[in-house]
Amino acid sequence: MIFVTGASGLVGSHLIQSLLAKNKAVTALYRKEIPAFEGAEKVKWMAGDLLDIVSLEQAMEGARQVYHCAAIVSFVPSQAARMIKANQEGTANVVNLCIEKKIDKLVFVSSVAALGRIREDVAIDETMSWTAATSNSVYGQSKYLAEMEVWRGMGEGLNVAIVNPVIIFGAGDWTKGSSEIFKSAYEQFPWYTNGVSGFVDVLDVIDAMQWLMDSPITGQRYVISAENLSYQTVFTKIAQAFNKRPPHRKVTPLLAAIVWRLEALKGMITGKTPLLTKETAATAQAVVHFNNAKFLEAFPNFKYREMDSTINRVCAELKEQHHLA
Repeated sequence: MIFVTGASGLVGSHLIQSLLAKNKAVTALYRKEIPAFEGAEKVKWMAGDLLDIVSLEQAMEGARQVYHCAAIVSFVPSQAARMIKANQEGTANVVNLCIEKKIDKLVFVSSVAALGRIREDVAIDETMSWTAATSNSVYGQSKYLAEMEVWRGMGEGLNVAIVNPVIIFGAGDWTKGSSEIFKSAYEQFPWYTNGVSGFVDVLDVIDAMQWLMDSPITGQRYVISAENLSYQTVFTKIAQAFNKRPPHRKVTPLLAAIVWRLEALKGMITGKTPLLTKETAATAQAVVHFNNAKFLEAFPNFKYREMDSTINRVCAELKEQHHLA
């Protein structure tokens, strides 16, 4: 039996659908509502929380393999303490129970943010780790601390593997996370930056996770990235796939600094989450490249999907989901 956390998220939901298609028995954790996606009725759903050890232990009963996909992703300062607690302590609880129950293997979904993603002079790879100087987000710190819990588990005899994906594209909830990029492009968001990042299809991420789970590899982490592209290029491709106007106004560092401060002030007044924060503004301006060679060397038959086809597929799926013209 396979246990999955983060079943309502982009990676977790796609992973579960892939496992079910292979006739795998899946148990998954949910907090408030059982997620709605194709095949969800075949999952053994367990109510619980990563910070509630009793419910987590009950949910993991009988599992042999564990995919830990759950995490809080936020770039809003007011959410920092809650995010660190959930991501670090929640991962520690998963690791401890994996050790206690002698789980065969744990595959953990981390992030390139845990590698310290603000490095414009060199391509980021698995040899790097988060430092205060190379990070622009508390989220990156929280994923680094979570990784430390996984490595601790390895030191106590647990078989582990970690994936560090870049920005993941898939047809998820487009009001949050990386899927929000598609909503912004559909609504003809006019601004672009010269920033560069890595991008990858969610289907490639879940394939990589399963390849790692089914391999003898343990004690390794891998950058999962298909292509390094500029944000302007990505937004333009998505807008074109939606038949919308591409971004056409360049955001300078000065303008970005003004906007995130105004957004913070507006958030204080309205109580709403800012559309832009200091952290996201810095990320959008950064020119960052990622080296994906390690995973391809370990699995030479693995091939990443081209981002053009990924963008077209995701846009088509989102059109269908939201009944868009």
